[in-house]
This record gives sequence, structure tokens and C-alpha cells, in this order.
Amino acid sequence: MTENTGVKNTGVKLGGAPGSRGRTTVADVVVEKIAGMAARDVLGVYALGGGLARSMGAMRERLPGAGSGKSATRGVSVEVGELQAAIDLEIVVDYGVSITDVAAEVRENVISAVERMAGREVVEVNITVSDVKLPADEEDEGEERQRIQ
Repeated sequence: MTENTGVKNTGVKLGGAPGSRGRTTVADVVVEKIAGMAARDVLGVYALGGGLARSMGAMRERLPGAGSGKSATRGVSVEVGELQAAIDLEIVVDYGVSITDVAAEVRENVISAVERMAGREVVEVNITVSDVKLPADEEDEGEERQRIQ
């Protein structure tokens, strides 16, 4: 004789959280893009990447079929594990901003975005400020273009 416990057998295995029923892998490029976008969102960050990387990227963007614009991963490198991530950023800041304040805000924004979106604990965010964007830089670029034409 079978005891009726009032529980209907639906064929679904009970127990175990859904998170324990498989594995989620996050590619490095996903974390790079998240970190790059989060860093660019900070006021005072002019660009990501050093001078050479930005120059090469600008030339690449001018080629037909080369993509839709700025590379989201330029100036960003990451190491992503199963549970943690380490991020290196190279940034250019606007002239007149506090570099330490901008770096702290970038670090906070990147950590928050990566942990929220990718579910990885960010163990470190290393920031290299490789250049400062001077107000005169834009004027110089315009004069140079006129001279070359």
C-alpha cells in the first residue's frame, strides 16, 4: 500500500538551486567591453588607450567596412576566471580634472558594472593615465588638417 502525502509527482527533480544546474562562462571580451563602457561613462575620461592605440584605431575606423566606430575594448585588458576578474585600463584624461579623483571614480564604476553584469568579483583595477587632453590639441589638429589639404 502506498502512502498519500498530498504531493503530486510532476516528474521534476526537487532540490538544488537553478545556478547549480549548469555552468555560465563569460568571455574575456565581454568583461573588456563592460569595463571599457563603464570607464568611458566617467566625467573627465577623454578616451581609452594610449596614443599609438588611438591612432591605429582612428585609421582603422576610416577604412570601409571596418566597423561602427570606436573599439569598445581599446585600452582595456582583462584576466577572467570562474569567479574573479582583474582589469587593466589605459586612459586619457581631460586637462584640469583631478587625475586621482577620475581614477577613483573609474575604478568604482568599472567594479560595479563588471560585478553586476558579469557576476565576477573584481579583485583589482589597475589604471594607467597615459596622456592628458589639452584644450589646444583640438585647435592644433584643425590647423594641421588645413595645412595638409
